[in-house]
Amino acid sequence: MLARIKQFLGIGAKPKEVPKEEVEKVAEEKAKPRIGYVHLSGCTGDIMSLSENYDILAELLTNMVDIVYGQTLADVWEMPEMDLVLVEGSVCLQDEHSVKELKEAREKAGLVVAFGSCAATGCFTRYSRGGQQARPDHESFVPIADLVKVDCAIPGCPPSPEIIAKTVVAVINGDMDYLQPMIDLAGYTEACGCDLQYKVVNQALCIGCGTCAMACQTRALTMTDGRPELTSARCVKCGICYVQCPRSWWPADRIKQDLGL
Repeated sequence: MLARIKQFLGIGAKPKEVPKEEVEKVAEEKAKPRIGYVHLSGCTGDIMSLSENYDILAELLTNMVDIVYGQTLADVWEMPEMDLVLVEGSVCLQDEHSVKELKEAREKAGLVVAFGSCAATGCFTRYSRGGQQARPDHESFVPIADLVKVDCAIPGCPPSPEIIAKTVVAVINGDMDYLQPMIDLAGYTEACGCDLQYKVVNQALCIGCGTCAMACQTRALTMTDGRPELTSARCVKCGICYVQCPRSWWPADRIKQDLGL
């Protein structure tokens, strides 16, 4: 998968500085990435982070990519070929249209990105039992990786404009160290506050920094005696606490490089 993404991004060795004239020439000759957007089941918070934060993402949305598909971002009905598709929301197994659209996106996109926690882990839709208004027959919601192959996951409930922008910068700079955690998360479809206990605290990795508690958007985590404590009734299984924990992904080589060791 990593080789495939590097090939798509045109990444080989570390990027070297080139004259400004050459950069402008390549920019003129190389078509902008064709981006699609698919909205499945969720609260639409992810699309709001992408489209309503113009001060941060204006350059990205207007000059760096071509948005060629999306119910709210492009006026098209037929799904075209795409370099990358962002998929927001989990997929409802009882919704034939959503299942079909997701599978079609997988066929027509070079890279499929689980955009936000509902697409990546199911988030709060995991609690659905059906019977809700509008569509009581819609009862089963799963992460998109349960149905199709996912190449990358951008976490967040919703993802912040900053992480969207930084991800784009990482792509442009060929910073695979920054992108690697998102690639690793692509197949990680189960997440909740319990992960901190099992995979960090119980492994003697927790340093008591409190990042997990600060990142939790439902206040399901508090710090007690220097360690995170979970109130499971508040947890929506978005996985943000685990993703934000500095000990959940430990790039030793990159840390040594940054510290000059």
